[in-house]
Amino acid sequence: MLLGYMRVSKADGSQTTDLQRDALLAAGIEVDSLYEDRASGKKDDRPQLAACLKALRHGDTLVVWKLDRLGRDLLHLVNIVHDLTERGVGLKVLTGQGAAIDTTTASGKLVFGIFAALAEFERELISERTIAGLASARARGRNGGRPYKMTPAKLRLAMASMGKPGTKIGDLCTELGVTRQTLYRHVSPTGELRPDGEKLFAR
Repeated sequence: MLLGYMRVSKADGSQTTDLQRDALLAAGIEVDSLYEDRASGKKDDRPQLAACLKALRHGDTLVVWKLDRLGRDLLHLVNIVHDLTERGVGLKVLTGQGAAIDTTTASGKLVFGIFAALAEFERELISERTIAGLASARARGRNGGRPYKMTPAKLRLAMASMGKPGTKIGDLCTELGVTRQTLYRHVSPTGELRPDGEKLFAR
């Protein structure tokens, strides 16, 4: 069975799927087997794409007008097709740069294999750049990740204040700029260090 997926980027009516619809119908897809989204390719929430992928069964083929109608980026596209392949579902692209892709044929599988290799290459490059960036930051005395809200200076103030009878926890948290949860993770109500507080001083 053939299922078709269409997408335009704008939902304001300024773009239509007429060209895609005509091409998919000409490819032999029934009207009730067409799925259409009006959303940016970068948008995760594409309900009709999700419905289309869910409806596909072993032996079916997903047909799209152009490759960019389907995936947000190369990696997303490769992941979709990998999932389809695992389920025994084919992908066919009618026109554009991906027109040679038809995973129901040997040559089409070969072309998509090249796409998958490029996606893996892109993933490795991103990983290498991330690792190199973190190493460079550490060499300059900066650590990656979110900054710690609790600092040694704040913790010392918290330890001194927590043991005093007149201390109001809400006021103390406001002064320190931390939540109650963060405060109590680091110091007990009597001003004693807790494991997170010990780790903070050890850093």
